[in-house]
Amino acid sequence: MTRSTKKATESKRSVSLCLALVQANGLVGGFKANAEKVKTACTQARKMGADVVLFPELMVTGYPPEDLLLKKSFLEDCKKTLKKIAPATRGLTAVIGFAEQQGEHLYNSAALMCDGKHVATARKMLLPNYGVFDEKRYFTEGEEPLRFSLKGVQIGLTICEDIWEESGPGKSLSKHIDLLLNISSSPYHKGKAQARRQMIIKRAKTYKCPIAYVNLVGGQDELVFDGNSLVVTADGEVIAQANSFEEEIIYSYITLPVKNSKAEVVGIRSVKTPASLSKIKKLQALPAHSYMEKSEEEEVYSALVLGTRDYIRKNGFSKVILGLSGGIDSSLTAAIAVDALGAANVVGVLMPSPHSSSGSVNDSLALAKNLRIKTFTFPIVSAMKAYEYILKETFSDTEPGLAEENLQARIRGNLLMALSNKFGWMVLTTGNKSEFSMGYCTLYGDMAGGFAVIKDVPKVLVYQLSRWLNRDKIIIPQNVLTKEPSAELRPDQKDTDSLPPYDLLDPVLLRYIEEDASLEEIKVKGLSKAEIQRIARLVDLNEYKRRQGPPGIKITPKAFGKDRRLPITTGRRGS
Repeated sequence: MTRSTKKATESKRSVSLCLALVQANGLVGGFKANAEKVKTACTQARKMGADVVLFPELMVTGYPPEDLLLKKSFLEDCKKTLKKIAPATRGLTAVIGFAEQQGEHLYNSAALMCDGKHVATARKMLLPNYGVFDEKRYFTEGEEPLRFSLKGVQIGLTICEDIWEESGPGKSLSKHIDLLLNISSSPYHKGKAQARRQMIIKRAKTYKCPIAYVNLVGGQDELVFDGNSLVVTADGEVIAQANSFEEEIIYSYITLPVKNSKAEVVGIRSVKTPASLSKIKKLQALPAHSYMEKSEEEEVYSALVLGTRDYIRKNGFSKVILGLSGGIDSSLTAAIAVDALGAANVVGVLMPSPHSSSGSVNDSLALAKNLRIKTFTFPIVSAMKAYEYILKETFSDTEPGLAEENLQARIRGNLLMALSNKFGWMVLTTGNKSEFSMGYCTLYGDMAGGFAVIKDVPKVLVYQLSRWLNRDKIIIPQNVLTKEPSAELRPDQKDTDSLPPYDLLDPVLLRYIEEDASLEEIKVKGLSKAEIQRIARLVDLNEYKRRQGPPGIKITPKAFGKDRRLPITTGRRGS
């Protein structure tokens, strides 16, 4: 064979790799549970003939571990757990996210496990420090990317943010690899999955390199992770994709032409996998997998269900309780709770006052019947009279107003918390983002509880989700969807007595809160400049309330809390 013939033969040689992407639901600090997920997945992947198994970013610790990373015992447990995991990777190449302590430095790292041994470590080079991310508080940036050789092909390894910037480490790797891997823990918000998918397709085309991307799934406090792991060819074709909000393993064969040199490259650390992993395996049929695309409403609803389920169960609760007012917010919250935990684990409480309409009571009972949940009814008139008697002398020279209205909400909050204390049920609050933004909620009243399911769902979206929920059969009574919103704390009260119509309010809140627009930039037909200024001022004035509210699921690009950190005490309001 001549030298030129040999070169031509080598250039045409290709290798098929079987990839296993493990879309796992981890637990922060749950080292034993996380390790078991890794071991089980490795066993399944080995049976399927997988060559490479990918786990999410910080799989060993759970994500995000936040200030647990400052505890030496936590990092020591992480190190021990990773060591215990290693034997489970025999016969495989596995990439597993963990927190790596090296001297005084802490890295967000990926362990390259080959045939039962930890052979190399990749370190995250780009550390996000915006929105909900605070990685520069804990981690040191990695200095060089890692590639490894397997079956004659070169494979690059990156971690989450490393791929989001086109000029990041993926770019420097792409010229010297045949396949790029990325392990990630990318949290969800509305529209994020589509944007992420397009970003990965764009990177694959730009880098002229296939990409295998695995993402975390599950709820962690206010964050929910959607999964949507995928494998993309160099020309941008998606050849495998995991379902959103589901824990699963997807398998994919990818055929790679052997084209990149094995020579050392300046600025890239190169390692070889053991010869035992270079044997050509007989290709076998992979399990059938169906990717189900979701509408925007189904996607958001799935996020709320998963976030609620994981928050309740991961915190050791099994049952929840919530107040049923006959309104749209409590109705949607109850439906989410039932889908998250099952009807037997959801209890509704009706607490009518003299201002509650018979329609609201009937609507609450109809909802409970549709959801098949247990209810209690506690009329609060006697408690209201008791407070009136106690405060009679002090309030004697004043007109009834907001204080008396808020007492009703606080009586209800007390009753719900009493049931929670007695039976160990977590209280779900039912306020939405529009009300939460404007302070249209009562501290220690309707804000009292352990978890705020829809606190990041604007009111208009609450209606969209409720109508979507009713697409096949009536779950939320039709009257709830059509009647005018009211807190029913005084006769003939309507939300529009205090707030603009929600279809006008929500666009202002989106621009002011999520987009940080100035008042000069915000224009909504139907609202005066003065009304827009009032909205912004109320948003800022009520920061103190939001700080005291329970956590809830982030589903918009900017939620209250880690996303939006404004001072309570400030001389700048509504600007």
